[in-house]
Amino acid sequence: MKRILIIALVIMTSGRIAAAQELYVNTEPASNMPANSLGIRLSNKFFNMKHSGDNGMRFEPEVMWGANKKLMLHVLGYASNMMQSSVKLEGGGVYAKYRFLSLDQQHAHFRMAAYVRGSVINNPYYPEMPDGAHAMRPYDNKELDLEGATSGVNGGIIATQLLHKLALSTTLGYSRYMNNVKDNIPDDFSRNSVNYSLSAGYLVLPVKYKSFQQTNLNLYVELLGKTNTDAVGRGSYLDIAPAVQFIFNSTTRLDLSYRTQLTGDMARNTSNSFLIRVEHNIFNIKK
Repeated sequence: MKRILIIALVIMTSGRIAAAQELYVNTEPASNMPANSLGIRLSNKFFNMKHSGDNGMRFEPEVMWGANKKLMLHVLGYASNMMQSSVKLEGGGVYAKYRFLSLDQQHAHFRMAAYVRGSVINNPYYPEMPDGAHAMRPYDNKELDLEGATSGVNGGIIATQLLHKLALSTTLGYSRYMNNVKDNIPDDFSRNSVNYSLSAGYLVLPVKYKSFQQTNLNLYVELLGKTNTDAVGRGSYLDIAPAVQFIFNSTTRLDLSYRTQLTGDMARNTSNSFLIRVEHNIFNIKK
């Protein structure tokens, strides 16, 4: 009886382990978290600020819910010291992803999903000066994002292919930037952009799955790009972000990633960042 229970447990959890290499650090896969599950995620991003030479930090708490096998929802908060001298609450956002295609095979699957993101941010577009005023042109920056910098909406399509221990994923999306709560977008910023990514993840450990208590080690490399499409603020860039990920007891993960620019002509406040993330998942939550 004990052996039967162990085998059943392996079967129930092997789906999570087999797709571990799809848990990308800088993007989302087309796959969803299991239905009736809850995730708590704490991310810290560190930036070198070109306009001041200081190191900026953005803290992102996040709650994720697997509504069913096709739909998952996120609620996020943002706080940083990037636009002011001390850490302040910047705003929040929501994210929803709907998986509309699943083609499953043994040790492989192909999935597609549509996603939408929205943010409401209360940040100035230029850093605050020591006397509380805003600097008008302290640096040249034409990059906007919905992760703490700008209010707006973003939507797109994700396609993910799992091939045994290798998982490949691509994203294509469109962003529309809007005025922040207490500050309007300057006239020389593009209000529209296209974002795109190509991600690869490889399961290094365990070599052979025996128990859900085994620690997973995944390696990632992601290409992350953006192009501003308006006549003003036009520009583009392509970043590379290698990452390492540990998963403990199939429920808790630790992500470490470094992101830097490969090429581009977009003026940016920062083109290098380091990410540390801790996430814990609770499965089979009873209604």
